[in-house]
Amino acid sequence: MENAKTSALKQKEESLSAGKEAIKDKIAKKNDFFADFDFDKLEIDIREMFKSGVHFGHQKARKNPKMDKYVFITKNGINIIDLQKTVEKLEEARAFIEKIVSEGQQILLVGTKKQAKNIVLSLAKRVGMPYVVERWLGGTFTNFAVIAKRTKFLRDGQEKLKRGEYSQYTKFEQMKIEEELESLENKMGGIKNMPKLPGAVFLTGAIEDNLALKEAKIKKIPIIALVDTNVDPGDVDYKIPANEDAVSSLQLMLAYIGQAILKGKEKVKKPEAPVVKK
Repeated sequence: MENAKTSALKQKEESLSAGKEAIKDKIAKKNDFFADFDFDKLEIDIREMFKSGVHFGHQKARKNPKMDKYVFITKNGINIIDLQKTVEKLEEARAFIEKIVSEGQQILLVGTKKQAKNIVLSLAKRVGMPYVVERWLGGTFTNFAVIAKRTKFLRDGQEKLKRGEYSQYTKFEQMKIEEELESLENKMGGIKNMPKLPGAVFLTGAIEDNLALKEAKIKKIPIIALVDTNVDPGDVDYKIPANEDAVSSLQLMLAYIGQAILKGKEKVKKPEAPVVKK
């Protein structure tokens, strides 16, 4: 009888554990939107943009006058973005992204606001580009030499940790080293494999990520950004009028950006093999 109870409890625990793991997997999959995304089937389609709410801008009272030409109509106090112009500007931005990436340069993907973080992170991992989804580190562009030294320290430290080179230190010292590397990973893990300034920066929010925008402008790094109806698009080189708050809109617009990056990667010229003289 006791064995039967024990067995039943064990089965219940295993079932609960499996249920928790399934939930974790579901959450992880939801957060990693682009992990299994089929970019080959993606096409720029106004109907898809409409379904995803790309056309919804901010309230009329919050409109920036410089966005007037991208507003189709104001309905029920809400600015409606002209999706024809969104398509036009998106195609310009994608052509530029393709060109930059085909030249072997990187695009730094930036999205620090809550609804953009996981989407930007997922895309960056899928297309192999540097990213910033936490607080922008002042000097990332304007003081890049110092940042590059820190990212090198992080890369080297993580390699040494993998190889067990810190085993000669005391446990306390090892713990402090691991804590420092973990802290650096959280702060600059997304840019640790960015050996030089990027060829361009892509922002999901020109207002939220204005520090990145300012530094890019100072260093003359081309700026690509989603611009909602409350944004001043003046400093953005490649502006894409779009709803930058709704998750569905962000997912679709970043999918178009990701597709352009992948197409650019396909065009990267591989070094020719040296001709062996006989």
